[in-house]
Amino acid sequence: MSRRILIVGGGYAGLTAARRLLSKGPRDIDVTLVSPHAYMTYQPLLPETAAGTVQPSHVVVPLRSALPGARVLTAALSALDTDRRVATVTAADGTVQELAYDEVVLAVGSVTRILPVPGLVEHAVGFRTVEEALHLGNRVLHALDRAATTADAATRRRALTFVFAGGGYAGIEALAELEDMVRRTHPSLHCETRWVLVEAADRILAQMPERLASYVHRRLAARGVEVVTGARVESIADGHVRLSDGRVLDTETVVWTVGGVASPVLRQVGLPVDQQGRVAADEHLRVCDGVWALGDCASVPDIHTGGPCAPTAQHAVRQAVRVADNVLAHVRGRRLRPYRHKDAGAVASLGLRKGVAELYGVPVRGYLAWLVHRLYHGSRLPCRRRRLLVTILWLLGSTSREPVALHALESPRAPLQDAHRHQSIA
Repeated sequence: MSRRILIVGGGYAGLTAARRLLSKGPRDIDVTLVSPHAYMTYQPLLPETAAGTVQPSHVVVPLRSALPGARVLTAALSALDTDRRVATVTAADGTVQELAYDEVVLAVGSVTRILPVPGLVEHAVGFRTVEEALHLGNRVLHALDRAATTADAATRRRALTFVFAGGGYAGIEALAELEDMVRRTHPSLHCETRWVLVEAADRILAQMPERLASYVHRRLAARGVEVVTGARVESIADGHVRLSDGRVLDTETVVWTVGGVASPVLRQVGLPVDQQGRVAADEHLRVCDGVWALGDCASVPDIHTGGPCAPTAQHAVRQAVRVADNVLAHVRGRRLRPYRHKDAGAVASLGLRKGVAELYGVPVRGYLAWLVHRLYHGSRLPCRRRRLLVTILWLLGSTSREPVALHALESPRAPLQDAHRHQSIA
């Protein structure tokens, strides 16, 4: 009788775990992966996707083609009965299906952290999906076109002001890549743009050593970016962003990159979670009999630090390999191995040929750090063909790309509606 292994979540962790199970497992295992989306997104390259230096199709991997031999269901987990070992999943059209399993691996990841800020959901742009990255890049280019066309000075200033809330990796990389794109492609307008980074903590990049965070702060300031620390966004309304320090910023573009929280589906299905919403797993990545968890949705002990593992892709992909091996060991009646990984450091791009990195405690800055960033993430894409395409694109040179605003991308039915209106008048 085949062993039924269910993986919930199609991000980097879920995809890696499923591939490991299929490649290392016996033929009598049945792997099913459930994800709300039919593709995995490589999030570290979203800033460059927004800036047009990486194609959107290069950072997404179709799950079905990446997992031959597995059953892939486009649905979301809605209930989990650990006693009966049955998971209930719901598709986008409302179809409900029960899936029996022998082992379930929870890799549901995280979602954007939402704070009680009036106007946030209505006016801000998130930055966790390829759709949001495409929208943001298009929105910035559209704002430049509008500023170049309008005769109203206030409208022009508002269109050319871009506010990023959150001074972590996502916010800084997105801002730096887009500011660099505007500098290269619209030099006449760039001198009028205003870029504002708002961070509630007393410094940016809390995950990096202070000396490197200070370096990034200085480099951004030298490029004209206003870095506001110790303040938070209090409200967004009518083209105005009000900060807790009393400042009011006139802008049409607010990017929300304050970090993430574990997927709320864990709490919704009744699993015990900590204050961060993560389910507790032991050093073997096991929650309880038949249930395993990893990645951003799991609180896994870090043997080296004594605390929980940081919610980073570096841990998630390595945990995916370990959980797959432990599931197979459990199925075969063998000893489980604990998860051990010493943080190798971090890399961040600050635009074309600019970056910062820390590799095993050694700080790296400038062009070399940017090169490390590209080599690292280019090698980590989970598909050989995409790794090749991204590398070739980078070798050909990103400066030759001239992104343009595609207005119909935001309202795809507008051209058809315009044609109908004009023909009706005629």
